[in-house]
Amino acid sequence: MTFPRTNSRTAAKLRLASLVAAPVLALSVACGGAADAPKKDEAIADVPAAPSASETKGESSPSAKPAAKSAFYDAQMKYIQCMRAKGGYPDFPDPHLDGYMDWDKVNAIGAQPGRNDGIKGGKNRACVKELQDAMTAEPKRDQQKDYESMLAHAKCMRDNGVSRFANPQMSGGNAQPGGEPNPASPVLDEKSPAYTKARKTCAPKLLPGLDGMQ
Repeated sequence: MTFPRTNSRTAAKLRLASLVAAPVLALSVACGGAADAPKKDEAIADVPAAPSASETKGESSPSAKPAAKSAFYDAQMKYIQCMRAKGGYPDFPDPHLDGYMDWDKVNAIGAQPGRNDGIKGGKNRACVKELQDAMTAEPKRDQQKDYESMLAHAKCMRDNGVSRFANPQMSGGNAQPGGEPNPASPVLDEKSPAYTKARKTCAPKLLPGLDGMQ
């Protein structure tokens, strides 16, 4: 009985294919089994970080007050205390928390009969030194930002019925307040209901320290 002859090159290819297929099959079985098993890393639960002492107590560290602002506030308070004790203004108002004057209240006092002469520096200039010390302690201002703030405020005042409210100006790198277009012969009625209402509406346009400037 005779068997068909097989080409030697074909037989070699078949043997090579069987040798390659065997380890691939074994690897597939091994990988399939490993996929069903839980990974070592997944079996370990994450441990949350321990809360800090401040989180445990519900506390937060307070932010430090800038030294410049603190010195300015302290200097303003010395000036105000002088105005109350020696300057003839026992009702002189406290400054804002940032150290700047509450000019609405200061101007209201100065508008009272016979009380405007010493509103800055006190009667008989009793508190001029304290005023100068407070001005020296004021943090350096950004003149461009001050100008832009006052410009926005002036536009707001005109938009709210005070049509002759003048724009601020920049002179020598310093912002000069606007407002009254003719200080020598005032034309704005600052006591009128329309002016008072516009001023209240536009007050947020002014940066701290500018509320009494224009």
